[in-house]
Amino acid sequence: MKPIALVTGGSRGIGAATALLAARAGYAIAVNYHANSLAADEVVRQIRAGGGNAITVQADVAQEDQVLGMFAKVDAKLGRITALVNSAGVVDVASRVDGMSVARLRRMFDTNVIGSMVCAREAVLRMSTAHGGQGGVIINLSSVAATLGSPGQYVDYAASKGAIDTFTVGLAREVAQEGIRVNAVRPGVIDTEIHASGGQPDRATQLAGAIPMRRAGRADEVAQAILWLMSDASSYTTGALIDVSGGR
Repeated sequence: MKPIALVTGGSRGIGAATALLAARAGYAIAVNYHANSLAADEVVRQIRAGGGNAITVQADVAQEDQVLGMFAKVDAKLGRITALVNSAGVVDVASRVDGMSVARLRRMFDTNVIGSMVCAREAVLRMSTAHGGQGGVIINLSSVAATLGSPGQYVDYAASKGAIDTFTVGLAREVAQEGIRVNAVRPGVIDTEIHASGGQPDRATQLAGAIPMRRAGRADEVAQAILWLMSDASSYTTGALIDVSGGR
């Protein structure tokens, strides 16, 4: 049976790179997007051009009803997923904590934390042997910001990723006997569109000198780590937090 992967935030950056790489590895792919349907359509076009099977699924992961609709569509179009990549996430403009509004904090945690947890919940309901599933893998996208704190810039983002680290370890232990492995990848400074959404499109280039490898990472380099965690090559790995950060 062909494995099926749902990649949230799959229309851009690390999510898109993961969707493309997973398709080449034989997965049928559900490419989730929030607003940019054209970008999601392009990822699907590339997958199909390479002989793969892919669909787009629109949903704001911060909205439970939309997450439920997304999973229902994937169930109907592709079948029960065997892999979930929680790549959807947001950042905001650089700010100190004393300048952050509650609206900003709610948006950050609703998307980055609660959205990932609700998606994982729905994945477990489909994968767990306790629920009649055949097992599977969940990969959460964290960040090395969780260990650095991002003072003066994104303490809220860093805190949301710290929550993802804790959630990854806890869920991994919770479902370890139910055929599900749960791990997280913690990228460092990766040259993707997310920096522009935070008002710093050149951030990856500007920070290159502070990275031990003296360069920003690429989305496909993070995707390679995710694909390893999705594969049988990592069959004894669960609850792991893997840094892909150039040494940062």
